[in-house]
Amino acid sequence: MAGINDYSVDYRVTGSSGDLSGGPKTHRLYRVLADAASVLSAAGVDSARVDAELLASHVLGVPRGRLAAVDSLTPAQRQRFDQLVLARARRIPLQHLTGTAPFRHLELAVGPGVFVPRPETELLAGWGIGVAKSDKARIIVDLCSGSGAIALAVAQEVPQVRVYAVEQSPVALDWLRRNVTARAEAGEPPVTVVAGDATDPGVLAELDGQVDLVLSNPPYVPDAVPVPPEVAHDPATAVFAGPDGLAVIRPLVDRAAALLRPGGWVGIEHDDSQAAAVAELLAASGAFVDIADERDLAGRPRFATARRGPAGARSGGTAAGDHRGRLAHRDAL
Repeated sequence: MAGINDYSVDYRVTGSSGDLSGGPKTHRLYRVLADAASVLSAAGVDSARVDAELLASHVLGVPRGRLAAVDSLTPAQRQRFDQLVLARARRIPLQHLTGTAPFRHLELAVGPGVFVPRPETELLAGWGIGVAKSDKARIIVDLCSGSGAIALAVAQEVPQVRVYAVEQSPVALDWLRRNVTARAEAGEPPVTVVAGDATDPGVLAELDGQVDLVLSNPPYVPDAVPVPPEVAHDPATAVFAGPDGLAVIRPLVDRAAALLRPGGWVGIEHDDSQAAAVAELLAASGAFVDIADERDLAGRPRFATARRGPAGARSGGTAAGDHRGRLAHRDAL
């Protein structure tokens, strides 16, 4: 993740008679949105207009696509909207302000203490869903589950499978259980929540050699890499992973190898600079074949995939060193 400069912006609301732009107070939505977008843009928010509209949608309780039908905000709505815009200008994540994060066909509850799922992770979930359907998978494990985004998306779209979501953080577990309960109450297949370290050989040891698919979006940002202000609101343990960002992925590769049946698949998200390193880890384990890397919509390497070799295999068919310079890449669909 790239670093970002600090911003020094006057975020004040000029008393009860002024709006975000400092002019006369108005409740007309078109003007309120324009003023909010200007404030957010000055604060360095890339998606300023979109965020302003999503905050208005949240305050008004209407879908974003219906905002055009709204003429004005009430004074109470305007006050609440201004408060949220100023909080967003301080780079508090939009999802923390609305309390939800979209992920594929889901709306997940999120907030402080849990990693906010990103759109790029939908590609990993989509790949996994495709594999699960084509291979008629029965058992799927989501390691480092966080809010449960991957696990719940798979359970929703491939309802015949058993899905396990592994998470260690007590706070993240609360969010995970909340989302799992909400989806179950909505009539979707239940997901089994497992409290534990995703890299611990004892976690889900009873499933070793039986799992059809392992998916993971682990922490992978190197410790010294600067991150955008919004990312600083995510739990550090869900973002950073040692000097090279691979401190969790290394043992995760071994854990996936133990869980998977021969012919089962693994998909692991990583930083766009780590494609070759993750491929080498998969190859060096001696447990995987068909190692490849999938690209995101911007063409950047985003997650590694591999298939479990025969039981007891210690030779993945391609030596770790042979992956340098010729790692297979597939573009996101």
